[in-house]
Amino acid sequence: MWKPGTDFTTMRCLIHPLLRRLLGLSPQCVPGGLSQSECPILSPKQSSLRQSCSARPRLVTATDVVKYWQNVFETNGIPEARESSEYILAFVLGAKTFQSLNSKSLHTPLTAVQQEQIQQLSNKRLERMPVQYVLGEWDFQDLTLKMRPPVFIPRPETEDLVSLVVQEESQKCEKNSGLCFPVSVPHPVILEIGCGSGAIALSLLCKLPQSRVIAVDKEKAAVDLTRENAHRVHICFFPKLLPALGLQRQATSVSGCTELHLFTSCKPVPALMLQLQERIHILHHDVSYNSAKQLLLWGPTDFIVSNPPYVFHEDMASLDAEILRYEDLGALDGGDDGMRVIKTILALAPSLLKDSGSVFLEVDPKHPNMVENWLQAHPNLLLVLRAVHKDFCGKPRFLHIQKQSR
Repeated sequence: MWKPGTDFTTMRCLIHPLLRRLLGLSPQCVPGGLSQSECPILSPKQSSLRQSCSARPRLVTATDVVKYWQNVFETNGIPEARESSEYILAFVLGAKTFQSLNSKSLHTPLTAVQQEQIQQLSNKRLERMPVQYVLGEWDFQDLTLKMRPPVFIPRPETEDLVSLVVQEESQKCEKNSGLCFPVSVPHPVILEIGCGSGAIALSLLCKLPQSRVIAVDKEKAAVDLTRENAHRVHICFFPKLLPALGLQRQATSVSGCTELHLFTSCKPVPALMLQLQERIHILHHDVSYNSAKQLLLWGPTDFIVSNPPYVFHEDMASLDAEILRYEDLGALDGGDDGMRVIKTILALAPSLLKDSGSVFLEVDPKHPNMVENWLQAHPNLLLVLRAVHKDFCGKPRFLHIQKQSR
C-alpha cells in the first residue's frame, strides 16, 4: 500500500537545497526556487547539502536527474520512486522508457528548459498524482492514449481482456474457414460498457480491422476523452497499421479530419476497414436494465466487453492515495458485493447478444464463483460461464460468458 505524502509546501523547501547541490547553483539560480530564508530549519545532514553562490556550476545529465528525483520521491514515501523519475525523464527527452535512451542521451547535459519541465512534472508526482496523469498520456496495447483525471487509468492486466476477445473472434473465423462451404460471416459488432479513456474499444478496433464498436460510459469526462483518443488513434496509429494489412497510402487530405485513400493490388480497400471513426459509436449513457434499445445501434452484438467497477465497497477506503485523490471512484466501487454493475450487464446481455454471443468481463478474484452461482440462480437468462482466465499474477481475473441458443 502506498504511504501518504508529506505536506507539499514543506517538501518544496526540502527539495530545493538538494536541487541546488545537484545543479551547483544558488537559490536564486533555480527556476521557481525558494530563497534560503524561505525554507524551514534543516537538519545538519540536510544543511550540509547546501552550496554557496560562489560554487562553480556543473552540467547535469539525465542519469543525475533520475538519481536525484528518485531520492526525493523515496524520502517522501512516493511509491515506485525510481520508475516515476525514469518515466518523467524519458518523457521530457521524447522517449518511451528510460531504458530506451542511448548512452549519448544519458550523458548529454540537460538544457535549462528540460530541467524546468522535469521539475514541474516531478512536483505533480510529489502531490501523489499518478504518473499517467503527470505525463498526460500512457500506452495500452499498441496505442498511446491521452490520460487526464478523473478518467479511470487502464491497468496493464486489462490488455489481456482485449487479447481474449481477439482470440475468440479469430477462432470463430478459423472454424468458418475450415468448413467445406464457408458461410459469409458479418463483421463483428462489439459493445464496451464503461469505456473510460477508450483503451479497450480502440484497441479492439485496431486489432480487428473489420469490427464495429459501441463504446458507452455514464461520465461525460470519459466520453469526451474517448472521443479525443479515437481522433488521435485515427490520425496517429492507423497509418502504422497499413503494412500489416498489406496496404499503401496513396494520398492524404485534411479537411477538418484526416482522410486516408488506401489501395492494395490497385483495388480500393473497403472503407469499413479503414475509417476508424466511422466504425465507432461513443455514447454518453448510464446503462440500466432498460438500456437495450439505445445500445442496439448496429443490431445484436457479437461481444459485450467490460472492465466494470468491481471493488467491494468495504475495500474502497484501503485503496492507494493516488487512486483516492485523483481517479473517478465510481469507476471502481462495485457496491457491497462488487457486482452491482456486473449484474446489470448480465441481465441485459440476452437482449443484446446474438445467439452464441459472448460476454468478457474483468472481475475481482473472488467473483468467478459468485458470478457462476448468480447465473445458475437466473437460468432464464440462458447464460453460461464458459471459462475463467488468470491474469499475469495467476489470479482468476477474466470471465468468458456465453449466450446459449434457445
